[in-house]
Amino acid sequence: MVKLRENYQNEATGFIEPEIWLRHIGDKRKPHEHALIRQAYSLAQLSGSQHPTFTGESCLQQGLGIADILDQLELDVETIIAALIFPSVQYSDLSLDDIEEQLTTKVANLVDGVIHMDAIRTLHSQTAQLSHHRSQLDNLRKMLLAMVEDVRVVLIKLAERTLVMRRANVLGPTKQKEIAQEINDIYAPLANRLGIGQLKWELEDLAFRYLEVDTYKKIASSVDQKRVDREKYISEVISEIKIALAKAGIHNFKITGRAKHIYSIYRKMQRKEVGFNKIYDASAVRILVPSIENCYAALGVVHSLWPPIPEEFDDYVAHPKPNGYRSLHTAVVGPQQKNVEVQIRTHAMHQESELGVAAHWIYKEGGGTPSSYDQKIAWLRQILEWQKELSGSDSELGRLEAKIFEDRVYVFTPNSEIIDLPIGSTPLDFAYNIHTQIGHRCRGAKIDGHIVPLTYELKTGDRVEILTAKHPNPSRDWLNPNLHYLKTNRAKAKIHHWFKQQDYDKNRHEGHEILMRELRRLNVENIKVEELAEKFSHKSADDFLAAIGAGDIRIGQLLHVIESIEQNQQQQEITEILPTKREFPRQAPSGITVEGVGNLLTTVAKCCNPIPGDPIIGYITQGRGVSIHRQDCLNILSAGDRYKERLIDIHWGEQRSQYPVDIFVKAYDRYGLVRDITTLLAHEKININVLTSTIDKQEHTAHINLTIEIPDLNALSRIFDRIMQLSNVISVERQK
Repeated sequence: MVKLRENYQNEATGFIEPEIWLRHIGDKRKPHEHALIRQAYSLAQLSGSQHPTFTGESCLQQGLGIADILDQLELDVETIIAALIFPSVQYSDLSLDDIEEQLTTKVANLVDGVIHMDAIRTLHSQTAQLSHHRSQLDNLRKMLLAMVEDVRVVLIKLAERTLVMRRANVLGPTKQKEIAQEINDIYAPLANRLGIGQLKWELEDLAFRYLEVDTYKKIASSVDQKRVDREKYISEVISEIKIALAKAGIHNFKITGRAKHIYSIYRKMQRKEVGFNKIYDASAVRILVPSIENCYAALGVVHSLWPPIPEEFDDYVAHPKPNGYRSLHTAVVGPQQKNVEVQIRTHAMHQESELGVAAHWIYKEGGGTPSSYDQKIAWLRQILEWQKELSGSDSELGRLEAKIFEDRVYVFTPNSEIIDLPIGSTPLDFAYNIHTQIGHRCRGAKIDGHIVPLTYELKTGDRVEILTAKHPNPSRDWLNPNLHYLKTNRAKAKIHHWFKQQDYDKNRHEGHEILMRELRRLNVENIKVEELAEKFSHKSADDFLAAIGAGDIRIGQLLHVIESIEQNQQQQEITEILPTKREFPRQAPSGITVEGVGNLLTTVAKCCNPIPGDPIIGYITQGRGVSIHRQDCLNILSAGDRYKERLIDIHWGEQRSQYPVDIFVKAYDRYGLVRDITTLLAHEKININVLTSTIDKQEHTAHINLTIEIPDLNALSRIFDRIMQLSNVISVERQK
């Protein structure tokens, strides 16, 4: 258990004497580090000495207590400073800007990360009323990022919770149990998952003290009654092991004896269903040696001194625990026929057992940077595993925890920095998130060293590397929603802005090409550019075309306006043919609104195959109800005056179905062309009614005619875009 050292702790209050503690710190730290700690102390004294925390002590005293715990864990100066100043931010009016200005940005980031870790309480509270608050989910995401980005954030929070539990005797029983339950459910499992044994044991004992008061007192009393005998016995065992190790040629070892912590004894009593008198390994010996070879050599020495208990042997060196813990565990029948537990590990393993994954992340003397990508991946997995342990699969917590991650992915840069993106994001989204110019110059991407397409969906844990060209040159295809290059609006906006900044004449020319291509391939006529420009509130046709070329106006928007214009034109022309006022529109079963009549049988004319979005007109047949034609159908245009009297005003209703449409694909002939087209249509869930193909051997081109079923013009436009992406395809358009 981590304890405050008596030489700087006031016996009456239990608080730390600041000047004595600072001198103690000065004996262990370099002069410039000691100066930084004193500077942080002065700031904490100024801002927090008069502000109490909820346990009654001042912000300054709580900061000293947290810093002392972390100092005993031999953490770096930035962590000590952040711990010292953190309570003054949480309970007083000290701001992160003040910390950044007077200390460092790194310290401010650590404090900010610890503050975000308060979001953990949301996972432990009644989440039904909180799960719909976006701010709570955002805080939980920030907490996760802070924990993964810098493990020191977690260590500060665990130390703060440890100190709160030490001070919990001043709180009421209800509050004591509430905090103890939070420790038992959240923080002790987190420390265990990360292998931070030194804080885990104390947190478990302190929580057990308030959750099971009578049981705790009973076990503690039994342990204390045998303390003198146990200490004497352990000293004898240690003395014999030291002599034997020296004879075996093992040097630079360290041996300590310890009592099993109370909660561990309780769990063993529960597991074995026995009383305290039947727990024979309440005392244990730990041997620290320089190397792994020495571990097994020391194990042989111990087994040569006393007979081992086979079922109590565990080799966590060859087979580490999931949290990375490594050690040799054995139990022997020692002197006086008493069982003794012996743990054997290297000094490095011991450091890892005390700090777990965090041991790899501590900033040692001489500076350094956070660990590699692989270590961060391991850390992220540990955090996610802890989240799973905490939430459970069927609880309300589980549903909230799932919501936290359902729409986010966490990926890494080559330098192991973490980027938080919406789920479904691509390498292009990642590139634009890093820097606008990286996105503009992006030409490819690698995931964990392997080339992937730019439409690849990123997954949590991916390491993303962007391949760039010398000069920026975004593709307009990136903005096509049917091709799935981009997910984030941020990236789309940056590409739009890039195209908008390019040469005006170039944008106008490309906009004209885009508009004409869409009108031509969808077989839409009688649309004036000026009329479209007016609909989009542009002063001139050139500005309108430039906006299309710059990407400000999308194809889907164009199609929507074109449909409305054609419907207006159709209604005007129908009025000239049938001037009689139409009333009481009715909805025909097929989804066609027929003006002035009741429900009629409607059929789609096979001569022009209209689809929703096309301007249409109805023709009253003899015995077959209303036949639906495109307005520009040759049969309608060539109808005589007598037949025009049968024309009726109709338009598409809200109901949608599948409509046949004829399309023509021209491509350079190659093996598998028809297969690729049909596979694409099947993937898009598009039915093919007719397919014919002819080959022009002189031009080496294939001419493919298809009749497919689609719901509307937007779907047809999307299909055209996808087919054009196939290799060797020259053009695709709708046939009259």
